[in-house]
Amino acid sequence: FFHNGKKSVAHNMTTPNKLLRLVDNGTLLYTMRLTIHAECPMHLEDFPMDAHACPLKFGSYAYTNNEVIYLWTQGDEKSVAVAEDGSRLNQYDLLGHVIGKETISSSTGEYVVMTTYFHLKRKIGYFVIQTYLPCIMTVILSQVSFWLNRESVPARTVFGVTTVLTMTTLSISARNSLPKVAYATAMDWFMAVCYAFVFS
Repeated sequence: FFHNGKKSVAHNMTTPNKLLRLVDNGTLLYTMRLTIHAECPMHLEDFPMDAHACPLKFGSYAYTNNEVIYLWTQGDEKSVAVAEDGSRLNQYDLLGHVIGKETISSSTGEYVVMTTYFHLKRKIGYFVIQTYLPCIMTVILSQVSFWLNRESVPARTVFGVTTVLTMTTLSISARNSLPKVAYATAMDWFMAVCYAFVFS
């Protein structure tokens, strides 16, 4: 079973996607096609310049390591293969993967857990276009009020209020694009600095 799986789907179109093959030397090959939704712990302090190592952990649910032993048969490089067309993610670049093996202990014994860590780095292009460039342009626009005539109070007020409201809208939009976390991210600090320049 998958230790960090939250949801799994076995493919049954048009028949169950399973294969059982018996080799002459007595070896059994059993494969099954699954789609696994696994949890990945993320630390978003560096968002959106963050990188993560997302694990996929699987092992036996009922049999201890005295009864069943799992091994990577093809070595570290070939045991896990990622298809080129299947590794294209909208928000992340797949940098590579690392495989390993762990042993966990519970009240019923020790179990072998096979692990694969997929190293992902977030693509920053979307956030540059949607957040960083608009914030920089708003800060530049806010400095225009310094070049206006001192007596043009309405124009200076309009520039000040407009840029503050724009920064508020951009800040809300940026916070909606990431999970609710209790700490400040790199984007939050950037927005705070932009706010300081706008208010100055």
